[in-house]
Amino acid sequence: MHRVGSAGNNANSNRPRKEKRLTYVLNDTDDKKHCAGINCLAVLKSSVSDGCNYLFTGSRDGTLKRWALGEDAATCSATFESHVDWVNDTVIVGDNTLVSCSSDTTLKTWNCLSDGTCTRTLRQHSDYVTCLAAAEKNTNVVASGGLGGEVFVWDIEAAVTPLSKSSDAMEDDCSNGINGSANSIPMSSLRPISSSNSITAHTAQSHGYVPISAKGHKESVYALAMNDSGTLLVSGGTEKVVRVWDPRTGSKTMKLRGHTDNIRTLLLDSTGRYCLSGSSDSMIRLWDLGQQRCVHSYAVHTDSVWALASTPTFSHVYSGGRDLSLYLTDLTTRESLLLCTKEHPILQLALHDDSIWVATTDSSVHRWPAEGRNPQKIFQRGGSFLAGNLSFSRARVSLEGSTPTPVYKEPIFTITGTPAIVQHEILNNRRHVLTKDTAGSVKLWEITRGVVIEDYGQVSFDEKKEQLFEMVSIPAWFTVDTRLGSLSVHLDTPQCFSAEMYSADLNITGKPEDDKVNLARETLKGLLAHWMTKRRQRLGSQASANGDVLTGKDITSRSLPHSRIEVDGNAENDSMVYPPFEFSIVSPPSIITEGSQGGPWRKKITELDGTEDEKDFPWWVLDCVLNNRLPPRENTKCSFYLHPCEGSNVQILTQGKLSAPRILRIHKVVNYVIEKMVLDKPIDSVNTDGTFAPGLGGQLQHSAVGDGSFRSGLKPWQKLRPSIEILCNNQVLSPDMSLATVRAYVWKKPEDLILNYRVIQGR
Repeated sequence: MHRVGSAGNNANSNRPRKEKRLTYVLNDTDDKKHCAGINCLAVLKSSVSDGCNYLFTGSRDGTLKRWALGEDAATCSATFESHVDWVNDTVIVGDNTLVSCSSDTTLKTWNCLSDGTCTRTLRQHSDYVTCLAAAEKNTNVVASGGLGGEVFVWDIEAAVTPLSKSSDAMEDDCSNGINGSANSIPMSSLRPISSSNSITAHTAQSHGYVPISAKGHKESVYALAMNDSGTLLVSGGTEKVVRVWDPRTGSKTMKLRGHTDNIRTLLLDSTGRYCLSGSSDSMIRLWDLGQQRCVHSYAVHTDSVWALASTPTFSHVYSGGRDLSLYLTDLTTRESLLLCTKEHPILQLALHDDSIWVATTDSSVHRWPAEGRNPQKIFQRGGSFLAGNLSFSRARVSLEGSTPTPVYKEPIFTITGTPAIVQHEILNNRRHVLTKDTAGSVKLWEITRGVVIEDYGQVSFDEKKEQLFEMVSIPAWFTVDTRLGSLSVHLDTPQCFSAEMYSADLNITGKPEDDKVNLARETLKGLLAHWMTKRRQRLGSQASANGDVLTGKDITSRSLPHSRIEVDGNAENDSMVYPPFEFSIVSPPSIITEGSQGGPWRKKITELDGTEDEKDFPWWVLDCVLNNRLPPRENTKCSFYLHPCEGSNVQILTQGKLSAPRILRIHKVVNYVIEKMVLDKPIDSVNTDGTFAPGLGGQLQHSAVGDGSFRSGLKPWQKLRPSIEILCNNQVLSPDMSLATVRAYVWKKPEDLILNYRVIQGR
């Protein structure tokens, strides 16, 4: 498991300050549904007459899904998981290559009909990749555009096939000898997820392939389109102009002005003569590229136009956008019809025979009737209006009334998604998170197991939050966001190792109740339990072949020459996962992280195969899970003074300031006072500088004074045991409170805590 010195690895010898984080994304219920808005659609029609047609959807949840389409149903037959942020666009090239792009700045290629394994990650963009375009007939050409103002034209075949075996590991060849170490564990499964070198913008791909760059955009690119033969590319974005390129060379051919806001969507007809554009200025424009001018503009929408789809002959256009409406417009007669209105803004459209797939910011996808082969049929029903040609002349000339009524009330059918989580609150116990989704359902998650423990239904989020309030103080050891529509829990070192609890409070049986449990360490062990099992099996079978098995021990000794490492001596190196940290196998969470090579990746915890090592995981995660070592942490101790109450005649000897773990309970302080009162000399658990015990043996939390005596049978003085109560700011403290809780909720000052003790009278 040791780090191997190689050209690409020098940066890691003195590590950058910001360590790589580990994130896990929680799944509620089944994985057969998207849980965030659908950004893109692609239809794959079967080449044989009775074969199955497929719909591919790419979502803000970071995944793509393949749906096998029936007459009035669709079943999810694969999930494509590897992107670590929103999937923004997807196209199908050739017979069965799916290309996707994401806000994680990468493009990924997949085999359409596979089980969802990523075949290649292409890193060239410096910012979110927003759009893709493919040439129908030239099956290898794909263009990508993004917020960095970059447009790249890829030959997908060349980009996916490495030039030489040794330059990058593909699925069928291990990176065993690449770094010049006979000891590298063969790394076949994660390599396709990311190329071996992380590539910054505009540097050569690791295997020598560089896409053509179409340089000229000064601002973000939001839309691309290509003609069938791949000889013409159009792009649009926040510069409000349509740029036309020759994708074979990346050279600019013309620039078309007319829109007054961001261009969000573009279409080219098959020949490349006509171009349609939709913009945030709410207009659709038709351009004649031969004449280099706008020949028509259509004022159909009342807000941004985000999606366009045309009939095969380019005679009619379907359009949708921020005004929640889907329109069909005849490009020659300018007649327009409102087909349907939705509850959510429309993000993308895909025409499929006589119906149209509509993707919105909701996690469901709808299939609506569209008469794509003969759109005139719909116009014969009447109800159309003439599209104006100026956006302010939206007083639409409707044939019947002032506002058009939708032609269709119901979709043919819907592929339902799971409501996205839109609100969350981390509770004080730092193990539960309260969430609310788009359907208004409020749920309580236990993030150390990744499960919903309480579904409250549609109740007030704020009231429920108040009901669940607990007066406890535990350090913030993780952060949460809901960008992907579900809970993403982020662990960053060393902050994540700051929270501890007693095993008794976690109801862990078979462990001494005073054992401290580090929440992040146990969570990591739970997340990587499957990986550990696979790794043990693999190492077991390799031990004889390899001669020397790699242990995790090398990792930190090599990579951390100067830092002080704390081995968690409390927990003997047990790989056992305790029940409060067991993650579901039915709906397992996904991990998002990165190691020393290849950039970020995402995978279900049950799909890790044990070959992943420090090239894939942050070193601190492996050091914690394999070697039981935690980084140095701050604030696990709390200093305080212990004084008698005013007027109390009981006085005990304390040597000034005391120190104890933050999680120490007040009843342990009571025991300490009692022992000091009854026994003249301090018990060995308090050392002379007043800290509650050095080392690991007699810490206050371990054998807090008094605890040792409970375990070793009754001492004679126990019969005389006085009743003591502890106060802070004149408030009597509950014996179950921890020092941290007292400090946060009762003391409320930055100075050292002052506790007072007194004998309870009349006992």
